[in-house]
Amino acid sequence: MENLKFVTAGQPICNGSAGYENAFKILEELKLDGLELEFVHGVRMTAQNKELVKKISKEKDMVLTAHGPYYINLNSKEQEKIEASITRVLDTARIGKELGAYSVTYHAAFYMGMKPEDVYKKVETSMETICKTLDEEGNDIWVRPETTGKPTQWGNLEEIVKLSKGFKQVLPCVDFSHLHARTNGKYNTYDEFCAIFEYIGKELGDYALNNFHAHIAGIDYGEKGEKKHLMLEESDMNYKDLIKAFKKFDIKGVIVCESPVMERDAVLLKEYYQSL
Repeated sequence: MENLKFVTAGQPICNGSAGYENAFKILEELKLDGLELEFVHGVRMTAQNKELVKKISKEKDMVLTAHGPYYINLNSKEQEKIEASITRVLDTARIGKELGAYSVTYHAAFYMGMKPEDVYKKVETSMETICKTLDEEGNDIWVRPETTGKPTQWGNLEEIVKLSKGFKQVLPCVDFSHLHARTNGKYNTYDEFCAIFEYIGKELGDYALNNFHAHIAGIDYGEKGEKKHLMLEESDMNYKDLIKAFKKFDIKGVIVCESPVMERDAVLLKEYYQSL
């Protein structure tokens, strides 16, 4: 990726049910760079919409990413649920590749009361299957486990980075709001943001910083982590210092805004970035 793109998590809210054609028109008017396809309730899309999204995103030079279903748990106690989760990740990667998406992301697992190191091994085993299958299919799309918003969910920064080290097709999706929420208020200063980029650069190389995938939103949280997304200005999310850190490290890739009215905050983030 040559620079930093700012996209919405799904079609802009103001688009209502007007469909993809109008959604891309709105994104263009707002000077945003694309969208994340939200397959959170299942990887489903009509053939007509696939063609439309593929055609318009290419014509308008818009970037696409995709978010896998919420029903993924690579640490389920039932093997058939793990297999179904693997299929959901694969299906997200397949549709992402078909549409020319930059990368796909998903929430990988829950701890289920188990030791983190044991959960890690199970997630790693599933990732081996996912990457081997995609390799056999000639699908080289980035597959990115996301940092999660609750301490009960597998996926702190260290776990995601460690997993990324083991697979050439895997890089992190860093959800900065989730990191802030799962630690009940940490990861919210300029120095902490810089430390995240330094850590990823050190562990995974500049390659990871030049091919970044981030999520940002306002967030409400408590001792148990994430409660709900908020607008940036209605939350304590220190987005200005975060954007300054993005600028300092010359991060390239995609920032996906997940605020409730995501197009408004995506514009806010992009305009602030351009003002620096």
